Amino acid sequence: MYLFHNTIITFTISFVLVAFLVCVWRALDFLLLKPRKIEKQLRAQGLVGNPYRPVFGDLKQYIKMKNEANSRPMINLSDDILPRVSPFFLKTVKKYGTSSFVWFGPLPLVIIKDPKLMKEILQNHNLFHKALSPDSLDLMLAQGLFTAEGDRWAKHRKLINPAFHLEKIKLMLPAFRLCTMQMLAQWERSHSIGESCNIDVWPFLETLTSDAISRTAFGSNYEEGKQIFELQREQANHIMAVFQSLNFPGMRFLPTRRNRRMKEIEQLVDLKVRNIIEKRIKGRKLGEGNKDDLLSILVESNAREIAQHEGNQDFGLSIEDVIQECKLFYFAGQETLTTLLTWTLILLSKHQDWQTRARDEVLQVFGKEEIDFHGLSQLKVLTMIFNEVLRLYTPGPVMMRRTHKEVKLGEFKFPAGVYFALHVLMSHRDSEMWGDDANEFKPERFREGISNATTNDQGQAAFLPFSWGPRICIGQNYAMVQAKLAMAMILQRFAFQLSPSYTHAPHIVMVILKPQHGANIILQRL
Repeated sequence: MYLFHNTIITFTISFVLVAFLVCVWRALDFLLLKPRKIEKQLRAQGLVGNPYRPVFGDLKQYIKMKNEANSRPMINLSDDILPRVSPFFLKTVKKYGTSSFVWFGPLPLVIIKDPKLMKEILQNHNLFHKALSPDSLDLMLAQGLFTAEGDRWAKHRKLINPAFHLEKIKLMLPAFRLCTMQMLAQWERSHSIGESCNIDVWPFLETLTSDAISRTAFGSNYEEGKQIFELQREQANHIMAVFQSLNFPGMRFLPTRRNRRMKEIEQLVDLKVRNIIEKRIKGRKLGEGNKDDLLSILVESNAREIAQHEGNQDFGLSIEDVIQECKLFYFAGQETLTTLLTWTLILLSKHQDWQTRARDEVLQVFGKEEIDFHGLSQLKVLTMIFNEVLRLYTPGPVMMRRTHKEVKLGEFKFPAGVYFALHVLMSHRDSEMWGDDANEFKPERFREGISNATTNDQGQAAFLPFSWGPRICIGQNYAMVQAKLAMAMILQRFAFQLSPSYTHAPHIVMVILKPQHGANIILQRL
């Protein structure tokens, strides 16, 4: 018995020791050996960057430069925003050239600004995956189509596509119009015709887009949808706070107060969305009429796909899948729309001539009458303006990808574990493609369409506000239709200019380009 007891103790100690040594080895490999090996491979091919510094890499310098930039607004209203928005990446490219890399902790990050290479990466999405680790905080906001890869992505895309066909978006126009009218009514109550009023339009546009998405996503359940959005906004604020501090893999699982609240929000949002979905599925089984909101279309598309495969659930989306798609629609749609409308109002406030041209076009097509779907396609000037806003103030300035096996890109071969920063905002300001006026607001560059907007033959490939290739943003048409409708209705009723209190301070929050201090504008009711 004594011998058996000693054997158990010896075995336990040996097991613990082996487990400890395995953990130490994995940590050593992750933090030192693997980065050194990849750095050697990158430099052997002519790529250059700062030498790897264990654990933090360039992360401390990146955060320091970002915080310094955010502490000071721009002293003028220039659209040359790269030094403020992306100072570390800009400094690296100036120092090392276009074939350069940086270190986000132990992760090698290659900077890509050549649209040809971007196009190749985005086209081959099976080779270059989304750069999300299993413990990425982004996963607490939404997953779904955004994070899916391979066959799972193909299935999700196929089943979600019907909800974003133009004929379906057309049916959502009354919801867009109602939400915009509610916002404009608030503005009109603040002053009489001919009077001016100084307001920060950012919170109004944020409410507009969240209300519109609530209605178009959940129909009659839009009030519940608004509660979900508020929780998602709180979650985004928590994640942003974590991103602004140094953190390590696995930190999201520590039982801190913030982590507990984030987990609570994630579970609460999932529960609320699940309840709405289950009500909709139950209603469908009871024979309730079809609805035109996103959830109904998704449920119908899913049921039809399963029925075509003799009831095999593997061909459809699970309840969990539908929950994630609804959460993704909320976060991605609301953020993109709000920033697009905000930057458009800011730029048209700066450039009164283009504001006048846009208003004249709206009045010529619609007069003071209700905006309809057919007329939106006739707003050519407004389309040019939106394209230029998307070029200069791209909602998602940087897209991240990674290799999961060795791949060839251009003249280089990259091993597994290399990350890529597709710097869209930098590409959108490349003078070789866009001319010497690349940092200036000139919507006329799009007068002959996107394909002919650049000074060379790379127009379509060089313009990437909604990504590119098979994974191009599925909600692109949804966003542009709502943006056109809202801006046309604003132009019918208001003239606007920048307020003296406006502070020009674009910055990136949760991969989205936002005005750091809001968007103070003087509105004049027409």
